[in-house]
Amino acid sequence: MSDWMVTHGPAAGRRPRALSPLREHLRDTFWFAPAAAMLCVVVVWAVASEIDAALVRALQDEHEYDTIEELLKFANDARTVVTTVSSAMMTFIGVVFSISLVAVQMASGQFSPRVVRIFVRSRITKATFAVFLATFVLTLLVLTAYGSEDDPRRVTSVPLVQSGVTVAMVGLSLLLFVMYVNSTLGLMRISHVIDRIVGESFRVAATMPVGTSADEGALGPVTGWIAHDGRAGVLRDVNIARLVRTARQHEVVLRLIPRIGDFVVPGTPVLAVHGGRTPPRRALRYTVSVGVERTFHQDLGFGLRQLSDIALRALSPAVNDPTTAVQALDRIVQFLAAVSRRPLDASLHRDRRGKVRLVQPVPGWTDLVDLGFTEIRGCAVGSPQVTRRLLAGLDDLALLAPEERRAPLLRHRALLAQAVERHTPAPADRAFALRPDRQGIG
Repeated sequence: MSDWMVTHGPAAGRRPRALSPLREHLRDTFWFAPAAAMLCVVVVWAVASEIDAALVRALQDEHEYDTIEELLKFANDARTVVTTVSSAMMTFIGVVFSISLVAVQMASGQFSPRVVRIFVRSRITKATFAVFLATFVLTLLVLTAYGSEDDPRRVTSVPLVQSGVTVAMVGLSLLLFVMYVNSTLGLMRISHVIDRIVGESFRVAATMPVGTSADEGALGPVTGWIAHDGRAGVLRDVNIARLVRTARQHEVVLRLIPRIGDFVVPGTPVLAVHGGRTPPRRALRYTVSVGVERTFHQDLGFGLRQLSDIALRALSPAVNDPTTAVQALDRIVQFLAAVSRRPLDASLHRDRRGKVRLVQPVPGWTDLVDLGFTEIRGCAVGSPQVTRRLLAGLDDLALLAPEERRAPLLRHRALLAQAVERHTPAPADRAFALRPDRQGIG
């Protein structure tokens, strides 16, 4: 998605749909897709078994006993294949499981624990597990359909269609295995992980309503507070459509107090009411969703948090990979450049008549700049490749950002220069480390 589409495209200002806790739970777990696939394959086997039985009955009615004998010979040959597939599927499942564990362990140790969700939510991984398990269950069911009766007049079923379905499932399993390995190898490359993070961040920015920052004085006096009465957790989502509708029905303006991504506990005020009576609690049910970890849904700063974590991990003495930190800085600069001229600080959600009904706080420009650069700047001293890229990024953003947004960029530039001067005694090394370079050290 291009920066122009983020700031000017048709998706800008589109109201994000409410986050479904059930859907998020299913996406964050591995049990649902395999369980659903195994149930579906039982149904498929039952249908195929009935087709096989109907085929045999039709041939017996036509006295085509020679044809039934040929089918029995074919089924006996196919039985060997099905038995082999049944034993091989468990080996394949173990290989897939081992690859997944290695990939998750490497991502958590070298990138950031926050990026593990990319692996957990991978659709190709879940599809591979699901199809492999479904194929294994199907082979067991097909093996039970083989009988010991060889008389074509007395045989009740020949697992012909069932064997064909099994072969088709094996082919699908092999195809998915190749796709799974390719996808996992891609996710183990930091450039692909960073690209996924930035893509999600742009989608969040595209759904932010375009408007000016909210002035609390213009909203009127605070006439009530609404406290969080659910479980403690990270605020992941608010149902914007329901909150706007409730505020319109009660002729008030609701202002969300915590930002998406904040940790809230029971009793914490989450909504301030301006201009009227507090809506009843039942009207606000299921409007706030909390969870155990942050998601990209409505969270503008989560992408920068992950990119910053990746850069910090790369700059740690245990990893010592400044090139990865430079790659993360490239995308931090890209994202900040995309939002450098967008209204920030608050998202204003309006009803059908254009009146503001919900004010949702979002990170301001200074917050985003600090999130993207502060911790990296503190760890970049001693790595000229990172300091040079950081200076080039700050200079580029200073050219793109409006005049009133250049102060935090200049502040970070000055602090970085001071830190390098304190920790680099040689004048030549200081001059080299403070020379802007978009590639770090080209």
